[in-house]
Amino acid sequence: MKGKLKYLLMFLCFTLLFFVLSRASIYGKILPFAFSMLFALAWANQKVWLLAPAYFVGYVINYHDFSHIIIALVTIIMLVLPYYIHVVTKTTMKKYELFIYAFLSQVAYIVFALLGGENIVFVVCTVVFGLAFLYACLVIFEPLIIRGFAYKLTVGEMVCGALILMAVAAGLAGCDIYGFSLLKLFISFLLLTISLVASPSYSLVFASVMGIGSMLPSNNPLFIAPFVIWALVTIIFKTHYRVFPALALVASEVLITFYFDLYYGFSVVGFIPAVLGALLFVCLPSKFYKSISVLLSSNNDRMAIKNVVNRNRELLYRRLSNLSEVFCDMNDVFKKLIKSQMSEEEVKDMLYEEIKDSICKGCSEQKHCHRTFGEDTKKIFKELISIAFERGKITLLDLPSYLSSRCGKANHLINEINTLTSQYKSYSKLVGNVDTSKLLISDQLSGMSGIMKSLAGEVDNIVSFDSTRENKIIDELATSNVICTDAVVYEKGARTTLASLVVREEDTNKLKLQKVVSKICGGKMVVYDVYPTEKAGLVNVNLKSAPMFDCVFGLACQPKSGGSVSGDSHSIERLDGDKFMFAICDGMGSGDKAGEKSQTAVGLVENFYKAGFDNEIILSSVNKLLNLERDDMFSTIDICTVDLKNGIADFVKMGASSSYIRGQDSCKIIECGALPVGILQDAKAMTKKVVLNEKDMIVICSDGINDTFGSDSEMKDFLLTIKTSNPQEFADEILKQALANNNGYAVDDMTVLVVKII
Repeated sequence: MKGKLKYLLMFLCFTLLFFVLSRASIYGKILPFAFSMLFALAWANQKVWLLAPAYFVGYVINYHDFSHIIIALVTIIMLVLPYYIHVVTKTTMKKYELFIYAFLSQVAYIVFALLGGENIVFVVCTVVFGLAFLYACLVIFEPLIIRGFAYKLTVGEMVCGALILMAVAAGLAGCDIYGFSLLKLFISFLLLTISLVASPSYSLVFASVMGIGSMLPSNNPLFIAPFVIWALVTIIFKTHYRVFPALALVASEVLITFYFDLYYGFSVVGFIPAVLGALLFVCLPSKFYKSISVLLSSNNDRMAIKNVVNRNRELLYRRLSNLSEVFCDMNDVFKKLIKSQMSEEEVKDMLYEEIKDSICKGCSEQKHCHRTFGEDTKKIFKELISIAFERGKITLLDLPSYLSSRCGKANHLINEINTLTSQYKSYSKLVGNVDTSKLLISDQLSGMSGIMKSLAGEVDNIVSFDSTRENKIIDELATSNVICTDAVVYEKGARTTLASLVVREEDTNKLKLQKVVSKICGGKMVVYDVYPTEKAGLVNVNLKSAPMFDCVFGLACQPKSGGSVSGDSHSIERLDGDKFMFAICDGMGSGDKAGEKSQTAVGLVENFYKAGFDNEIILSSVNKLLNLERDDMFSTIDICTVDLKNGIADFVKMGASSSYIRGQDSCKIIECGALPVGILQDAKAMTKKVVLNEKDMIVICSDGINDTFGSDSEMKDFLLTIKTSNPQEFADEILKQALANNNGYAVDDMTVLVVKII
């Protein structure tokens, strides 16, 4: 029932609209508005099965002779027929096709008008102005459907909206009923409503536009001054009590009629519309105006939302801090679970006691061996245990002659020592792996604790929103035809400003977007993230203060001669906080196995960095993980992280060859250090921090490049001879020279990565 009532109201509204627009004219001869509005509403996804009969009824009420009925039917057919053809064929109607159908819909009008002796100039103007009005309707309907009524329109959209209001005013101006002006009734009520729910400028603009529109049919500016006076008094007497602006409007109508005599005479009927409009304004419930206010609200006052954001950040800070403590406590527990390894002497004593119990127990010579010659026997047993650990086993030849001649269980003794040492080695390896795993988990827990603390620190401070700059951004973008439906500007730290804008998808790549935001925020802003919103056609664009530096890079690679797969792997990743990570991992040897090992290592490093772990935990964890594999395949890791905010580079190396920083007139060597990953469980990485300058070139390479030069100094001298400032050409030159050093033969996999700071 509610659905049927809704469609009935829509039908009546459309009928009234087409009735008014079919009467709207320019100079009384040009009538372009009704058919244009019909096609525009259809394009705006209004129900065609409602529009078609509403247009026919509204048009025929005004013009009910045979020719105009045919004109109305042809117009409707040229809308309905193409519409359903596109529905059946499931093809989207293009905008230019809509204009073609709109033009064809006026063929009957053109024929009847010319046969009836109409001036051809008026006929052509009706069609041309109609298509222009159709364009204006599309310009304003599309953003209103996508964005709604709450957001600022561009200058072009406001002009198109004004044209539609003028057309409505022109139609209403011709709808007087025995001197009763529907136009004055319509304007008086809407002016009072607009003055209540919107800013004063809206009232003045609306009054002026409607006054100009009423002038179109007859070129008579009768209503411009009265409407502007109405707007002024409703603004002046605006209060929470609706009766005051209503009375002020009626009083101004009295002055206009009797004192200024702008209507050229007085009639009771002519005075009634303003009174009825004022009464209607006063009598409607407040709920009606609240709903309109919500509809037109521009969301400028978002203090409640901003307070919720800061409150949620405070709660998040507490939870992250507590979570950090949990991970820290778990780290302490896991460290306590790690068993301390026995010393070599303790192991030998333990195995000696075990052998003595299992071999010598019950032997007739036990007292003689372990009492009379106790110290000598113990020394001999421990020496045999040491030999078994070193060589893996002992034989009869390892037993001293006096022991083998005196001991009746020599073979049994040899087997027992070999068995126990072998079992202990396996056990020790197992315990070592378990302890390594516990250490690895402990490292991860410690890392997670650090990440949680870092995140808690980021959300600890209250976000300071800047409503003034937000409104300036929205206004200035609108003047540049960039629609911004919402903007949030806030500070993060002392040097970082962030802005989040909701704009049309087609505005995303406009240069004006960054220019306007940069100007208003007082520093260069760059786009760092774009993603769709829940509303079709709108996207969220995030901008932040541009870092002091940026970087470009070049990469050159060459697998070992005779091979198709390189054992080197590399990674280039942008990290949070305006940081870049560059890494090269060189797997031991070359080919598939080395490549797989290096890919594993560089993949682990990459993901750890993206997760936010620090250098020490990353390298320690990667080393322990690869150490567990026990496959005698090792990898070198060479990492450089560049902080673009302050131009500081962190070099982290495990077994990697030297890196270089080539400046304008100098070249600095970052020497290699530490063992490759996966050899020793507790291997430490070499780290170094370097301050970079503009135009510095960072050169990271695998040993396949470095080893072709006689020394680090020789490579440094070569780097100083390269003239190009293009990092890709720089990398290509290094690879070319490295190959030339070996007569064009690659004795190892070669990878070189060049990063230029700009």
